[in-house]
Amino acid sequence: MPVVRLREMAWIFLRIGNLTFGGGDPIMAAFQRELVERRRWLSPDQYALAFALARVTPGTNVLAFCAAAGWFLRGWLGAFIAVPAATVPSGLLVIALTAAYEELQGMRLAAGAIGGLLAAAVGMMVAAAWNLIRPRLVAGNRLRIAVLTLGALVLLLGFSASPLPVLGLGAAAGALWTGPLAERQMREPS
Repeated sequence: MPVVRLREMAWIFLRIGNLTFGGGDPIMAAFQRELVERRRWLSPDQYALAFALARVTPGTNVLAFCAAAGWFLRGWLGAFIAVPAATVPSGLLVIALTAAYEELQGMRLAAGAIGGLLAAAVGMMVAAAWNLIRPRLVAGNRLRIAVLTLGALVLLLGFSASPLPVLGLGAAAGALWTGPLAERQMREPS
């Protein structure tokens, strides 16, 4: 493996950690492309270990991944540089945007724009959920989906249940009450 200059490493973590959108998976995919495929600073095995460790440690996956990857690249110093480089600028941006939001909230025009952004974000989440559900809406499976969805909503909204137990109950109910899609997948060879 080549010797990695700290300045160059910090720039990569700063750029990818703060300019990649979509959450942890796209960020870690961008790191794989840059650190493994383009620069060959990490072996595929090192990347896989850093990725796996990031998934099993509590907290933010990206922070854990940056610490592990930085450690592979330059030891403790690499880890201490990678994590702040990937997080501090975007953290400062969040603080600035929160302060701006507080200031703008009282203005009529800004409040309307914020409401529009909120509506667009909710619409995007609904569209993403629809894209996940749509392939499973086959004949004979609709009632099962409706009952499980309604049950989750009642637990979440009506009883203020925590999402984790609701997910667990949904998984258990889905495993016990199989629909035609699940039955077809069990019959088909992989």
